[in-house]
Amino acid sequence: MDLPPPRGPTLQVAQAFITLADTLVTGFDVIDFMHGLAEQCVQLLDVDAAGLLFAAPGEKLRLVGASSEQSRLLELFQLQTDQGPCLDCFAIGQSVHCADLATEETMRRWPRFAEQARVNGFRAVDALPMRLRDQVIGAMNLFRHEPGALPATTVALAQALADIATIGLLQERIIREGQILTEQLQHALNSRVVIEQAKGMLSERYTLPMEQSFAVLRRHARDRSQQLTELAREVVARSADPGLLAFSPAPAAEDADPPP
Repeated sequence: MDLPPPRGPTLQVAQAFITLADTLVTGFDVIDFMHGLAEQCVQLLDVDAAGLLFAAPGEKLRLVGASSEQSRLLELFQLQTDQGPCLDCFAIGQSVHCADLATEETMRRWPRFAEQARVNGFRAVDALPMRLRDQVIGAMNLFRHEPGALPATTVALAQALADIATIGLLQERIIREGQILTEQLQHALNSRVVIEQAKGMLSERYTLPMEQSFAVLRRHARDRSQQLTELAREVVARSADPGLLAFSPAPAAEDADPPP
């Protein structure tokens, strides 16, 4: 029996997950993606504001998304003062919950953040890690005007949103790095072709073995502090003097570079 199509909140949740999972679209924009996630958190989780901090490998946390100007400023304040639930969450890779920012314990833990949050009208906050297994790439903050704990089902949904967003971001990173690697390999292949052409020109013009042509070409590039591929292009285009290359001092036998 066919199931009825999802409606109401269920449909909203389904649409949110579809949007978060689709990072393969042309022109994918990480910043727009993270702002969209913050807005979806407010719509789906019954919170008043959301902010997202993200760290590239080896770098510090940075603000990448916020649902409102107040939450944006508060997230920046966390980073500037180096204290707050989002930073703790990122550091330990586990969720951090504060049902009331006015308690003495909270004021001792994050004195400047708690005060600034209350100035901006927020009384409760929850920070959830954006992680995949042991890899934590950021944290998501959920702010509320009224104190109180988030229901367990809401926390579970929030973590699911953070998890699917993390998978999407890591997937996009892998694709982007793969494209960069492909471009680098293609550049290397193109460079190899030009170098072989330059070697052939020198070998034919001066009756040199191919190995010696390469050694002369490479030594001359080093003497001029020039990239080998760049010099090879000059030789092929005849803008470099092949005669000068041919009479460039060859490396000593013990220092000679092996042929490619």
